[in-house]
Amino acid sequence: MLEPKAINQLKKTMRASIDHKEIAGANFMVIKDGHEVFYHEDGFADLESGRPVSRDSIFRFYSMTKPITAAAIMLLLERGDLDLLDPVSRYLPGFQNQQVERDGHLVPVSREVNLHDLLNMTSGLTYGGTDLAGQQTDALFQELVSRLHGENPMSTMEFANRLGQGPLSFEPGSNWQYGTSADVLGAVVEAISGMRYGTFLQKEIFEPLGMTDTGFWLPEEKRDRLVRTYQDDGEGGLKRYEQSHLGICYRMDREPAFESGGAGLASTIDDAAKFTTMLMNQGSFNGVQLLRPNTVRYMTSAALTDRQQKGLDTWHSLSGHSYGNQMRILMDSRKAGFIGSNGEYGWDGWLGAYFSNSPQDGLTVLMMIQKKDAGTMPVTRKMRNIVFSAL
Repeated sequence: MLEPKAINQLKKTMRASIDHKEIAGANFMVIKDGHEVFYHEDGFADLESGRPVSRDSIFRFYSMTKPITAAAIMLLLERGDLDLLDPVSRYLPGFQNQQVERDGHLVPVSREVNLHDLLNMTSGLTYGGTDLAGQQTDALFQELVSRLHGENPMSTMEFANRLGQGPLSFEPGSNWQYGTSADVLGAVVEAISGMRYGTFLQKEIFEPLGMTDTGFWLPEEKRDRLVRTYQDDGEGGLKRYEQSHLGICYRMDREPAFESGGAGLASTIDDAAKFTTMLMNQGSFNGVQLLRPNTVRYMTSAALTDRQQKGLDTWHSLSGHSYGNQMRILMDSRKAGFIGSNGEYGWDGWLGAYFSNSPQDGLTVLMMIQKKDAGTMPVTRKMRNIVFSAL
């Protein structure tokens, strides 16, 4: 158990963040050696109505979806359904005859993007930017959002194939850059399994793990548990944010045509803990062996070459880290801006959903926030510093 002093510090730190209007509310969990040792919730799921955050509040995961997508690929990998060196074009024809931008011109790629590139963000796919690849990706996202509620919404497959038809930002495997790779992986799963990505996740991951509140949309009976999203109002307070960023329907009130493997899931802190505990238990949870131990060890290991690492090193908040299979991997805790242990892995989401597993400490930290551009927030690092210093 956490000592009373640490518990008081955690509660005080979260409350200060709420009082300072940094966040509207959050919940937080600590798991040690497979047992929950601390849970706390504070603040509001809906500031305007006064609805508090609760343990069953549903949060938009955004990029915390990515490790689940990596797990889906690992399932197919250990079944022999794919080879990570397979070219993406084997599954998605839009990736045939790809081009890369070089000195302002488009030229054929020296080799095709493969699944290994997608898993490790070394594909040349981006989330946007000023180069030709970024401009075309921005335009594709704008079209995705414009068609979101129309009669012809863009599907997971169409989005991925259209990405493949656009230029890459760099030669496959030559660099690291955060981008849309996980969305393409979701479409690859569809191509291999013959089912929609959400159906695959439900059958192969969520049902076996008992993740009953996780999915790409919410049925009516769950929608009153969805947390509202906020942003800074420029005057020291918070105001609502209700845009469908990256093509994810803000209200999550309908089954989407585009099931984003990089950003689309919503879930609770308890469901997230089932997934993170499965990874900590070498692929096992509640008697279910979802992934084999060697698969989990591979999934949670650093994968970047020295050359690729230079791209990641430009992300200052990931100092001391490498990357692999849609997650950060802590390689040198002395360089990280927080207390941690080598081998620790995890990821966060654009709105503040966060998890970290530290096998060396037998420790998992989860925090759920819903704030625009949050990622890993200062309050998240403060909370985890308290935990890692106390256990």
